[in-house]
Amino acid sequence: MAIRIRSRFHAGGRERTMAELAGVVAMLSWKLAIESIKRMREAKFDIDLGRPYFDYVCESMAFHAHLADRVAHGALSPEQRGEFTTALAKRMAEAVEDNADMLLAASEPGACRRHFLEVFNAAGADYAEYGYDEKGPDFGFRRAFAARVRESMPEKDRNWVYDQVMEIEAPEGVKAIRKTLVGLFGESDSRLQPKHAQP
Repeated sequence: MAIRIRSRFHAGGRERTMAELAGVVAMLSWKLAIESIKRMREAKFDIDLGRPYFDYVCESMAFHAHLADRVAHGALSPEQRGEFTTALAKRMAEAVEDNADMLLAASEPGACRRHFLEVFNAAGADYAEYGYDEKGPDFGFRRAFAARVRESMPEKDRNWVYDQVMEIEAPEGVKAIRKTLVGLFGESDSRLQPKHAQP
């Protein structure tokens, strides 16, 4: 099932806040993560409801957040980029918390939000040394994402997860996030190219 990507954002003539832009990307990321799980299951990877499902959603959304941050680097001032990425991480954490019942049957209030932010921060450290250019995240960036996903996969799937994540799941997320940000930031695709591919 194709995901409808919101690539235009109407703010009624007023300037859009970074929090509003972040909210759009967070909701897209949630949908992308769920769609990715469907593809993974169709490819015979075991991602059961409960902790495996929760872990995969968190890893996927954290990857999307860091992708969006790299794209924002080419379109926003350093202050705006910081505001956008902070708002995005918080909004994603709220989305995970809002869906806690779907992800984990029993969790204390706020636990899912805190866990996502921990995943986001840890992923940022893992991705920091890798590049992002006009083609998207480099090999190391994509491999780091796959390695993080691999940690929560059952043993039987661990040897095969790299190809699926690096060649299918990562590119699908990159394409959707980038298309959306082109519209939301009101920039041409060329303006969203990274400046020296800095993290």
